[in-house]
Amino acid sequence: LLNSEIIEVKIISINTSKGSFNVWTKTIGSNPKIKILIIPGGPGLTHEYLECFENYFPQKGFEIIEYNQLGSYFSDQPTEESLWTLERFVDEVEQVRIALNLNKDNFYLIGHSFGAVVAFQYALKYQKNLKGLVACNMLASFAEYNKYINVLRSQFPKSTIEFLESFESKGLFKVAEYQSLVMRELYFKYLSKLPEFPEPFLRTITHANTSISDYMLGVNPFNVTGGLINWDIRAELKNIRVPTLLVGSKNDTMDPEYLKWMSTQISNGDFLYCENGSHFPMWDDQEAFMNGIISFINNFEKAK
Repeated sequence: LLNSEIIEVKIISINTSKGSFNVWTKTIGSNPKIKILIIPGGPGLTHEYLECFENYFPQKGFEIIEYNQLGSYFSDQPTEESLWTLERFVDEVEQVRIALNLNKDNFYLIGHSFGAVVAFQYALKYQKNLKGLVACNMLASFAEYNKYINVLRSQFPKSTIEFLESFESKGLFKVAEYQSLVMRELYFKYLSKLPEFPEPFLRTITHANTSISDYMLGVNPFNVTGGLINWDIRAELKNIRVPTLLVGSKNDTMDPEYLKWMSTQISNGDFLYCENGSHFPMWDDQEAFMNGIISFINNFEKAK
């Protein structure tokens, strides 16, 4: 069996306060010592924009597991809002870990954006089950996120800011004119530096369950106001003891200098800077991003 072949698509049943639901996973490669579960962002995004990992990690002998959290397109999509809590998402990861036989001797966890929020919280609660952690493009609090993204916004042309405010003052965040401007001034500059969004990313956007992100983050792209508004682990970073890599990008909605500082607060922390990357460096700074994470894992494996 070649490492690049799919070993198994597995549907995992998870238990919640609202009953049992199914979540989707896909395993590629085979390695009893290095099994990497990748949590996508959003919340409500699919694994599809992370399919680029398939071109790097299995070829290095790593086993990767792509997965759709509850509510995402390939998993069950209940509508009960009480399910959209960080605590429940963390518990879901633990149930997935158990179902896939991941443990402290083989289990690496990678989280991107909101997936990194879940990964941080998982490490704080269950790090005894982890071998290593990679947290990509996510600050330690949404207060810091709100602050930095509005620094970026302040650099927009004055006419653009006034136009945005004319919609925001009326709560019109979903209208086409507002969305188009946000896409041009924010997303095409800080989510991806590529001329066009990659096809897997477009599939992810098409399949996104925005009702979850609206509930947990809010509808204002410049200000988190939803259920995660008070999320803040700045004081808890020191409690993460497993080897941890923080990934930041130059052209991101997340301050890379702050991410670098975060890496110094973790006793076993390291930092990867993607000079040509945005919020999705796995696409627009792919070589630096992938090889940096591969080196982090290989260096830790050699040191053991």
